[in-house]
Amino acid sequence: MSSVEQPTVLVVEDEPAQREVLAYNLEAEGFAVAKAENGEEALLLVDEDAPDIIVLDWMLPNVSGIEVCRRLKTRAETRNVPIIMLSARSEEVDRVRGLETGADDYVVKPYSVVELMARVRAQLRRTRPATVGEQLEFEDILLDAETHKVFRAEKLLKLGPTEFRLLSTFMEKPGRVWSREQLLDRVWGRDIYVDTRTVDVHIGRLRKALCQFGGDDPVRTVRGAGYALG
Repeated sequence: MSSVEQPTVLVVEDEPAQREVLAYNLEAEGFAVAKAENGEEALLLVDEDAPDIIVLDWMLPNVSGIEVCRRLKTRAETRNVPIIMLSARSEEVDRVRGLETGADDYVVKPYSVVELMARVRAQLRRTRPATVGEQLEFEDILLDAETHKVFRAEKLLKLGPTEFRLLSTFMEKPGRVWSREQLLDRVWGRDIYVDTRTVDVHIGRLRKALCQFGGDDPVRTVRGAGYALG
C-alpha cells in the first residue's frame, strides 16, 4: 500500500473512445479513475463518492457539462472539488463562461494528453499536494511525500504508514477539523470497513511519533467533531 492514498479522477465524457483514452492515461499516471458517460450519471457518482478532481466534457446529453459544473460549485460539499472543463468551443466568450460557472481550468479540444495530465497534477498540487509528491510544512514539521520522510525540528521521525497518511491529510489543510468518518475515507480508503475507534488509536500513535523528541502536541481534539492540526 502506498503511503498516500492515490487521488480519484472522475472522467465525464459521452464519447466512449475519448473516455477510455483519458482513463487509460490517468491510470498510467497512477490515478484511480471513475467514469461517467452523461451529466446525470456524473452527479450520482459524485453524490455517492466525491472524487478528488473532475475532468468534465462541456457537450453532454441531457444535463450539459456546464450545468453539472454549476450544480457542483453551488453545493458546499462539492464546491472545492477542482473541475477541468473540456470543450471544442475555443472562442474566448465560451472559455470565460466556463470559468465563470466555476470551472478551475478550461482545455480546448483537440488537446494534448500530456498537457491535460500536467493540468490535472497542477490542480491536485493546489488541493491535495501530498498526492503529487510535494513537500508540506507546518510550523517545525516537514513532510516529504516523495521520500515518505517526516522531520520535526530537522530530526527524522519514525512513523508507520497509517500515521504518515494521517499526517499528510492534516498537513494538506492545517486547521481544518476532520471527522473520524472523513479520516477513515481518506486514510484507510472508502471501500474498507474499519471501526472509528481505530482512528483514535492511530491518532495516539501519531501524537507519540510527533513528540518523540519533545515539542508540543500539534494535533488538536475537537470534542464531538474530530481532529485538526493546529
